[in-house]
Amino acid sequence: MAGPVRTFLEQHFLHFNSRELVASAKAYEAHLDAGGEMFVSLAGAMSTARIGRILSRMIREGKVHGISCTGANLEEDIFNLLAARDYEHVDWRGLSAEDEKALLDRGMNRVTDVCIPETVMRLVENRLIEKWKRGSEQGRRELPATYLFEVLDDTDLDYHVPATDSWVLAAKEMGIPIFTPGWEDSTLGNVLTGAVMAGKIPNHDAVMPGTMQMQQLCEWYDAHTRGAGPAPGFFQVGGGIAGDFAICAVPLLIQDLERNDVPLWGYFSQISDAVTSYGGYSGAPPNEKITWGKLDIDTPKFMIQSDATIVAPLIFGYLLDD
Repeated sequence: MAGPVRTFLEQHFLHFNSRELVASAKAYEAHLDAGGEMFVSLAGAMSTARIGRILSRMIREGKVHGISCTGANLEEDIFNLLAARDYEHVDWRGLSAEDEKALLDRGMNRVTDVCIPETVMRLVENRLIEKWKRGSEQGRRELPATYLFEVLDDTDLDYHVPATDSWVLAAKEMGIPIFTPGWEDSTLGNVLTGAVMAGKIPNHDAVMPGTMQMQQLCEWYDAHTRGAGPAPGFFQVGGGIAGDFAICAVPLLIQDLERNDVPLWGYFSQISDAVTSYGGYSGAPPNEKITWGKLDIDTPKFMIQSDATIVAPLIFGYLLDD
């Protein structure tokens, strides 16, 4: 028997963006049932919006096989895990400039209606600097997430929420790769830069730059097209670099490596509030991606123009048969 979320969506989400949501979820499920895998990209502030509560289940139940995310989504999942009890929630529409300055003076960093305490950033910073320094000395060059996985291995951490709320921890446990393009545009990316400038770390080499991450992503895609099922699908939450970077793996393999044996992405769905007419990539309709060698004419394609904090949990709930 179908769960209440699935039943509700199929009964009431019948037209416009709601119908597109259900069609996207059904096609996602069909892609998995056919033996395909799914790659997910995360933009926006989805981790601070607590997407980990349901995304971690998706990962653990084998419905997500690779992730590309912004540096903010990577670190804010960990910040929430380690400091959620210290977060403050505010009526953000009523804040004055003076209120904002008072938050700054108390070390609170606001993300819409949530304020993240600077103390957790310093907690993670101190642990990471040690791990980056050791990695540099050992000649290692790792994905940004790898060092956060090592932080999660520390046995003295106090989790403020259940471990099951962390999608990064779920990815670590399930061996799911996390790519973080533009990682320098994040608190911890800034921390690494500052640590090198201050002489705490000898160089930047411990963390992979974007081009090396792209190579690893291409190798991941190549390896995951060897089975009998369809090519990996692409589920894009929001727009921005997390999606733009990752989806380019396919045209890179085909156009830049001049290979003719690489299948295009096997499914595509995006949740976005961007406006197509503004010319931004985040609002581009799926068909535009055909011209860039990312999707094919018959690739299942969906664009749900709505709030990702509402839509993504509903789609994931449908897939988990909640």
